[in-house]
Amino acid sequence: MPEEIKNNTQTTEKKKRIFSAIQPSGTITLGNYLGALRNWVKLQDDYNCIFAVADLHAITVRQDPKVFKQNILNAYALLLACGIDPEKSMFFIQSHVHTHAELAWLLNCYTQFGELSRMTQFKDKSQKHADNVNAGLFTYPSLMAADILLYQADLVPVGADQKQHLELSRNIAERFNGIYGKTFTVPDPYIAEVGARVMSLQDPTRKMSKSDENVNSWVAVLDKPETIMKKFKRAVTDSEARVCVGEGKEGINNLIGIMSAVTGKTADQITAEFEGKGYGDFKTAVGEAVIEELRPIQERFDRYINDKAYLEEQYRKGAEFALKISQRTLDKAMKKIGYLPK
Repeated sequence: MPEEIKNNTQTTEKKKRIFSAIQPSGTITLGNYLGALRNWVKLQDDYNCIFAVADLHAITVRQDPKVFKQNILNAYALLLACGIDPEKSMFFIQSHVHTHAELAWLLNCYTQFGELSRMTQFKDKSQKHADNVNAGLFTYPSLMAADILLYQADLVPVGADQKQHLELSRNIAERFNGIYGKTFTVPDPYIAEVGARVMSLQDPTRKMSKSDENVNSWVAVLDKPETIMKKFKRAVTDSEARVCVGEGKEGINNLIGIMSAVTGKTADQITAEFEGKGYGDFKTAVGEAVIEELRPIQERFDRYINDKAYLEEQYRKGAEFALKISQRTLDKAMKKIGYLPK
């Protein structure tokens, strides 16, 4: 555990604190990795980072217990494999730190019904899971606020789909602070350096998503090399047969963006390299580049997932530190409200 996090009770932190979490969905896509996770790894050198596997959030949708348990462990191991370093960052499993659920209840009582009803993700998920529109689905933005506010996070990396939730977290913090005095840090959005926006390989006008019914539209970080190559070879392109960025060339634009993200080459360099070559050669080259980018991650994942003792040591240690820090915030909030001390 980094010294800065361990000693923050006595010292003023020099680095700003960032909090981010990801649900254990069972699949992390190439889009997740290039668009977000790779940036998480870079943040560790410049910020005091706190990362979590957000398994409490995952049960707003029904889960198979055995699959869910394995998905949580897989997600933890995969984030380690992607480069989250428990010696640099605090990294834990959300359900192992009881303060998240406790503060979420308190914040529910400082979150307005109208605010929650305006959340676009609630509307979207209610339509997708019409047979299970549960209260947790409605109130989970309060849990998300608790995740962030517990650690007095200065910054939260957000994509377009999370801006609304962060704004609500800010509103809740300001409301609570306005009633009781300064209790929570009001978090700001962290606008990351532009990560690759990876689109569907079958419909490049849409973002790559594991929820897409067409499995050829997305690449998982743990897909086998032959599967990755097959998906890229089937990627939708256009009839021009010229590797360059342009209007009406969404498929090729997407492949150039992916190639650029994994090799560091510019679009112009890629265009020059494939001048006079067909799309078949280009798709193969992109597939090979992605396979090489993911190979060390897959190798590390295999090593971690087969070392249960190491994983348990790391997530227990992470939860212990997370509880120590978050308990102070929870105690402070409860004292402000008027609860008797334990």
